[in-house]
This record gives sequence, C-alpha cells and structure tokens, in this order.
Amino acid sequence: MGYRPIWNPRPSSGESPMRKHATLSPEEAADRLAIRELIEAYAHCADRRDAKGQMALFTSDSHFVVYMDTNDSKPSQELHSREALAAVFSDLNQYAATMHFLGQTTILTLTSDRATGETYCMPHHLTADHKGRRLMVAALRYLDTFAKIDDMWLFAERKLYVDWIEQRELS
Repeated sequence: MGYRPIWNPRPSSGESPMRKHATLSPEEAADRLAIRELIEAYAHCADRRDAKGQMALFTSDSHFVVYMDTNDSKPSQELHSREALAAVFSDLNQYAATMHFLGQTTILTLTSDRATGETYCMPHHLTADHKGRRLMVAALRYLDTFAKIDDMWLFAERKLYVDWIEQRELS
C-alpha cells in the first residue's frame, strides 16, 4: 500500500511546496505520528544520556553519516551498524547537560514500510569545568530513511548535516 506525499520539496516556479491536503487513512496518520515520535525519542534519549535507548531506535544494519561541513560532499564520519553508534552516543557524556530543540519534521515520502524525511534540530551542549561554563549551539538538519520492522518505525539511515555552530561563554 503506498501513500501519496503531501509535501513537494521541489516545486516549480510559482508553485506551492504543499500538495493539496487529502484525507489521511488511519494507517497513514498512525505511521506519520509514529515517525514523529521516533524522532522525538532520539532527542529524549540523547538528553538523558541513554545511549542504549538511542541505539534501539535504529535498524541493526543502520547507516549513520555526519557532515560537519555541508559544502563538502565527503562525510566527516560514517558508521555502518547499530553497535557502531555506541561511541557516538556516549560522546554526549562529555557535556554537563544537553537539550535538543526539534524544529520542523517533513515526511518527504511514505509507504507502508519505508519513509524519508527531514528534521531540523538545535542542540544545546553545556560544558562546565574549571575554565567556566560554555554553551555550544548547533544548527542541524537530519535527512532520514525510516524502515518499519515488526510494526515499529526505526531509523535505517540518518544523515546529520551541521549548518553552523556557535560557542558562547556563560556567566
């Protein structure tokens, strides 16, 4: 069963990026909600330093790619399994606190068992040590591929693009 996309990421000149709204089936509405909850669970686990919880949100053969420089087509980091994510997620332990603010999530394509989407995120990472308190704020975009396995949506691929980073000294 295939769903129609309701978002047009590449509209023609003068055309609205939104497609006409159609009635969503209960299945499609449930899938869209489940994908949004998956994205929110990722941020929730990150802020609670729950690396195992974060890893559980990915397929066993997941692909995670980081682009620290969005102008460079070569990734800064590339991981090829759920287990490989442990080091990345535990890296958040270097911060005294983090808070991931999620912006818009756009489901680009959706079928009964595969989907793609884009999510904006602004993580705030607080460092507190003998040098004082510093805050790092980043503007991130995630381009995701989702897979529905055993009636559960998971990340099959997550590409993280860092658009910019700001460092602040705090009082």
